[in-house]
Amino acid sequence: MAEHSSQLEKAPPEAKVEAYIENVTRALEKIRKQLEKLTPQQRRVVENAEAYLSDAKHYLEKGDPFTALACIAYAEGLLDALRHLGIVEFDWELTSRLLARPKVLVAGTFDILHPGHIELLRQAWLRGRVYAVVARDESVKRFKKRPPIVPEEQRRETLQAVRYVYKAILGSKRDVLDPIREIKPDIILLGPDQWASEKWLQERLREEGIEARIERLPEKKRCPLCSATAIACRAAEIIDEETCRSLQDSKQ
Repeated sequence: MAEHSSQLEKAPPEAKVEAYIENVTRALEKIRKQLEKLTPQQRRVVENAEAYLSDAKHYLEKGDPFTALACIAYAEGLLDALRHLGIVEFDWELTSRLLARPKVLVAGTFDILHPGHIELLRQAWLRGRVYAVVARDESVKRFKKRPPIVPEEQRRETLQAVRYVYKAILGSKRDVLDPIREIKPDIILLGPDQWASEKWLQERLREEGIEARIERLPEKKRCPLCSATAIACRAAEIIDEETCRSLQDSKQ
């Protein structure tokens, strides 16, 4: 216990707040499975906790850990009250354990977010603190032989808003390993159908002297529109050209 206390005392404020945010996020993940048994008033308490969690992430990202701490403390207090009253069931994680969570890197285009992306991010989050690398526009053009539907910065911003993601960054225009060199992840999690092979990536990492465990999700998420291309094609079916032209004209 003394070792845990020492680790917590030595951690910078930002790291502590990150751990508190992670703890509340995990608690909410468990509480969401219990929502059906809650009254409307009790659900509003959970919604308020989620709002405070969102505020905490916002202020931490803006470089204000102290306001973020106040927000996450409110969220923790609301959930703890529900727990002590026997309304919901969950246990808090040791903060020291959360401070020591491994870094997990995922990468992709993330063009139009769909359930397959969310499952990849959730699985990464279960393994540790998630760093998401968003492919640059020119990289997408090179690999997919077409431009992305959504610009790179908008894709990054959208991904950053996903609760499983600790930090979303743009990839490198020069070398796919640049973000890996920068983040130094403990785990690299690949999607079921991502192009990079484990053997190729492991050899590249070995050449760089980077030690990271490579994992691949075994199965692809099944849903009616589990790809950006499928979503785009569906949109093309139901939105006529005149509507698209009107939208473009309204921007000018």
